[in-house]
Amino acid sequence: MIKKGDKKTMNRWAFYDWANSVYPLVISTAIFPIFYSSQTSQHDADGNVISDMVSFFGYNLPNTVVYEYVVAASFLMVCILSPLLSGVADYSGSKKRFLQFFCYLGAISTASLYFFNPEHLELSMIALFLGSLGFWNSLVFYNAYLPEVAYPEQQDKLSAKGFSLGYAGASILLIICLAMIMGIGKHLTVYAFVLTGIWWIAFSQVTYSVLPNSQSKNKITGRILGDGFRELKKVGQFIRKTRRLKSYLLSFFLFSMGVQTVMLIAVLFAKKEVFVGENANDAGLIIAVMLIQFIAIPGAFAFSWSAKKIGNIKTLGIALFIWCLCCSYAYLFVYDELNFYILASIVGFVMGGTQSLSRSTYSKYLPETKDTASFFSFYDITEKVGIVIGMVSVGLLESSFGSMRTSVLALIVFFALGFITLFFIPKDEEKGTLNAPITDPV
Repeated sequence: MIKKGDKKTMNRWAFYDWANSVYPLVISTAIFPIFYSSQTSQHDADGNVISDMVSFFGYNLPNTVVYEYVVAASFLMVCILSPLLSGVADYSGSKKRFLQFFCYLGAISTASLYFFNPEHLELSMIALFLGSLGFWNSLVFYNAYLPEVAYPEQQDKLSAKGFSLGYAGASILLIICLAMIMGIGKHLTVYAFVLTGIWWIAFSQVTYSVLPNSQSKNKITGRILGDGFRELKKVGQFIRKTRRLKSYLLSFFLFSMGVQTVMLIAVLFAKKEVFVGENANDAGLIIAVMLIQFIAIPGAFAFSWSAKKIGNIKTLGIALFIWCLCCSYAYLFVYDELNFYILASIVGFVMGGTQSLSRSTYSKYLPETKDTASFFSFYDITEKVGIVIGMVSVGLLESSFGSMRTSVLALIVFFALGFITLFFIPKDEEKGTLNAPITDPV
């Protein structure tokens, strides 16, 4: 049985962020994108890129477009699996088992990137696809525990603590990997992927030690998917009738297109638009990534403090306005290292706050219920569909205009629309119940 509000339980729950955040940093943001770009590009004798075109299932495409489409496909699969499995998890009381399964799937797939071979690109990208699938699906079940381990007044701070632990832990592993690669040789880059998988599995055991096994009396039968679907349908009907939840999910959908897409393409953007020619400098890219990680920690706590003072929605509005400014700055001024570092600092600060506050705000809007996985599957689907649209949009714009810089304009639109829809979220709402009423407005 989970001890709600217990300090030890909350701390160990938050430690899963420490365990799994190595994936988005090492694989999605820092080392793998650079490794992938290098492995899939053709270079002249001086090391300059002469072609970034690759063959993928018979189509000749820029390597970054292939990367964006594969990641988008993994998110699409998350959208398909998440609602059904979350309903099953709530019905059968098996959130912990699903969390563990996707954790291990993601970690093992990440480690298998050790075998990445550009000559067999289609096969090699399966590991990236499954790693992404495991990471994002595990988050559905992990996030679902937030309203179970913490009271509403604790959730902003706990969510910020989780993300801060993630930023710190991932940075430590990144430093270890960089020391190995830069100190011994680039041929050891593939071992960074193995270390990421091991780290993820090893530290996740801290969280699993406090999460209880199933205590549900509902047994898994041959009607499991039908039971899961009915569980999901019940939650969906509640959300549809609850204006505040529905309005927040719409806003979250719009600004997630921007936030997550920025995180996924930032290094590739810098690699193609900033650190090119005489400015080519992988070390500079890593410095920017580390800058984002460390500044995100105070950013998460600063936005948590702001939410306590002026409310979650107003604080999110400030964050989205800053995101719009960041995109405009990137499009107009980021052509050199200095401006990229300035942008990275601002992005890091606002990223930490946006991520932690998005999760805790949604958690506060939920009713007292055991169906938390189903509720968070809606949250997850909303985010992932947004990412799919965001990634495909930047991929299409790059294919059409031949530059990733143009795609930044689409991100401004996403942030602006998310900002506008925040104004339509009611402060208070009399609503029906699922198991019990929501009594803690944000």
